[in-house]
Amino acid sequence: MSIEREDVRKILESDKFKALVRKRVSVSITFTVIMLVVYFGFTLTIAFNKEALAAKIGEHLTIGMPIGIGIIIFAWLLTGAYTRWANGSYDKSVRELRKQYTDG
Repeated sequence: MSIEREDVRKILESDKFKALVRKRVSVSITFTVIMLVVYFGFTLTIAFNKEALAAKIGEHLTIGMPIGIGIIIFAWLLTGAYTRWANGSYDKSVRELRKQYTDG
C-alpha cells in the first residue's frame, strides 16, 4: 500500500487531515498538561510544604510515599488512556483517510 506524491499533497491539503492533526495535537496537549499539573503540583508541595507530605500514616510511612506511587500509577493510566484513544479513534481515522487516496 503505497501513496503517490500527488496523493500525499492531496492528503496534506484535505480538511479531514487538518482536522485529524488538530485533534491529535489537542489530545496530546491536554494529556501533557494534566500530567505536568500533577507532577509539578507534587514537586511544588515538596518544595514549599514538606510538612504536608511528611505526615505519618504508619510507624515508618509518610503520606508522601503513597502519593508518589499514585502519581506513577496515574502516569501509567494516562498513557493507557492515550494509547486506547490512539489505537481506536485516531488510527481508524488515519486508515480511512489513507484508504481514500490509495489503491487498497
